[in-house]
Amino acid sequence: MLTALNPFDAASVLQAFGPFVLGGIALLVFIESGVLFPFLPGDSLLVTAAILSGPLGISPWQVALVASIAALAGDQVGFWLGRRFGRRLFRDDAKLLSTARLAEAEAFFTRYGGLSLVVGRFVPVVRTYVPLVAGTADMPYRRFLLWNAVGAVGWSCAMTLVGVLLGGIPFVAHNIDVLVIVIVAVSVLPVVIAAVRRRRKTHGAERRADRRE
Repeated sequence: MLTALNPFDAASVLQAFGPFVLGGIALLVFIESGVLFPFLPGDSLLVTAAILSGPLGISPWQVALVASIAALAGDQVGFWLGRRFGRRLFRDDAKLLSTARLAEAEAFFTRYGGLSLVVGRFVPVVRTYVPLVAGTADMPYRRFLLWNAVGAVGWSCAMTLVGVLLGGIPFVAHNIDVLVIVIVAVSVLPVVIAAVRRRRKTHGAERRADRRE
């Protein structure tokens, strides 16, 4: 079962869980949301689960409900980890918990405030770290809980609805692998753009420093 959990093949991930598919969805969404492990198929998982709901023996509303609860619970863990440990969890040379990723999430949180818990839900990697940043910034818990609930439910229902709509298209239903690649590419695009912009700013600052010298 574990060998089938390929992040770039959501269909095989879902099929590997067998009769425990809803529990598997909940587990992966929870881990991505609260255990600071951002490289899991969140978006593609829910879209694919909705498309394959019939063969998997589940319904789209069950997917949305389970994902909403798991996302909400996962963000709670992230928030309290931030409240308890804050920046001490991160290191400059870390692969997952790097200070660079934390800085991106902090910038996102600073820009959107509480709304970042909704907007960030639709951005891979960012959605993993924003709850942590909210906790680190001592965001009032009631305010966090409200925005967290809106983001978790909104994201889960939106991704499931996309799957339901796409599932009605024969080409999509018979080419899920292609769909998953497209979803992953589109969802990761904002992260790539942010990284490119950050590198350009860094190079620009270095060039200006060289000219001054």
